[in-house]
Amino acid sequence: MGEDVRIEKIDDYRWRIPKTGAMRVPGVIYADERLLRSVRMDESPKQVRNVAHLPGIVSYSLAMPDMHWGYGFPIGGVAATGIEDGVISPGGVGYDINCGCRLLRTDLGWNDIAGKVEKLAAALFRNIPCGVGSTGNISLSAEEERRVLVEGAVWAVKHGYGEPEDPGCTEDGGAMSGADPSAVSDRALRRGRNQLGTLGSGNHFLEVDIVEEVYNPSVAEVFGLEQGLIAVLIHSGSRGFGYQVCDDYLKNMGKAVQKYNINLPDRQLASAPLTSPEGEAYFSAMACAANYAWANRQCMTHWTREIFEQTLGMGPADLNMRLVYDVCHNIAKKEIHEVGGRMREVCVHRKGATRAFPAGHPDVPECYRSVGQPVLIPGDMGTGSYILVGTDLAMKETFGSTCHGAGRVKSRTKSMRTTDPVRLLAELREKGITVMAKGKKTIAEEAPDAYKDIDRVVEVVHRAGISRKVARLRPLCVIKG
Repeated sequence: MGEDVRIEKIDDYRWRIPKTGAMRVPGVIYADERLLRSVRMDESPKQVRNVAHLPGIVSYSLAMPDMHWGYGFPIGGVAATGIEDGVISPGGVGYDINCGCRLLRTDLGWNDIAGKVEKLAAALFRNIPCGVGSTGNISLSAEEERRVLVEGAVWAVKHGYGEPEDPGCTEDGGAMSGADPSAVSDRALRRGRNQLGTLGSGNHFLEVDIVEEVYNPSVAEVFGLEQGLIAVLIHSGSRGFGYQVCDDYLKNMGKAVQKYNINLPDRQLASAPLTSPEGEAYFSAMACAANYAWANRQCMTHWTREIFEQTLGMGPADLNMRLVYDVCHNIAKKEIHEVGGRMREVCVHRKGATRAFPAGHPDVPECYRSVGQPVLIPGDMGTGSYILVGTDLAMKETFGSTCHGAGRVKSRTKSMRTTDPVRLLAELREKGITVMAKGKKTIAEEAPDAYKDIDRVVEVVHRAGISRKVARLRPLCVIKG
């Protein structure tokens, strides 16, 4: 049971942690009554309150309905800090920088892959490296790695891993500005040199889905989705490279807290002023990791297309596997938002949260600007995932942010202790879901009952108006580390 934190009801889907003591802003949690009960079981409400102490934080310390305990910030936490008077905190981004999700749509229907799902799953599992410490088929020189860190997905496409239009359907065009490889340690560079194009482990996955339900046909049409079509979700991040960047800078930030006399209720919130040498260096290194992650998912996209074509005996035109969108879940971004009645540049930390920009926003790809940004919300391997769209209300209330997934309710240790992986695989197979993983440990850790109800989580953000449901995907096969 988590520490008792005072939480007041605002409405059916929003709850306030009042501003008390040294808090600079109140906290706001998005949840319904049932999800709030699970939220109170861990320390995440306390973390929402702690984040509200950050120097320069504006408006609110926010948490999405998939929130749970994390390092410093809760996973599902969102906070914006002023550029001139605020700080940047690695705990507000997390270890897996730009862990994110990308959606590919196809022209295929169920009849095109019926009887071939297991063959397709085996080919994907065999050809896309996954698992702890997995290495890929791309061996980067030191010079090429630095180019990846600056160019991101654009580097991958230039080297034959994808289509020219792919970066245009990726957040930030697949290359975040401000990346500076000189801000990255040699150890991080070594860890990243042979992991490009790898899935990783834990909650990372590649899955083949079918569009099970469409809620908003007009928006779905713009996204290229319709009921019965086959799609692919890829969920991965910056691998060991991003982990090392975070680890390096958490140590630096611990010293910065003392140097700049920053008073915090939790040392895991270690921060530095955005305009300080330490803050600027972390931002540059974080951008490098974000770009590495986009290049990583871009390479896996290319191989996924090839595997589909080879396994199904189809050409690219028949398959028409097009990137719908790629969105990151763990990042800090300098963005323009309305604060206190005026437009202001702030640094938005999204840790286990997804950007959800509305129609007309200049950062939404032109092909989607009439409806808004696609929002990709992966669920667990036994249920489904959602496609949503960003809203104007999200810009007003959450700095253009929404949830990022289902959110854990069981630790990995507890899930392993209470799950029989053999029985779980059999149950999933009965549901028509083929799962392939490196080991039984991952299956147990990622059991569906380790996660919140994705339908309920998405219903909260939909009814709260910070993103709107477009379509639901049902998994057919899932590849995990």
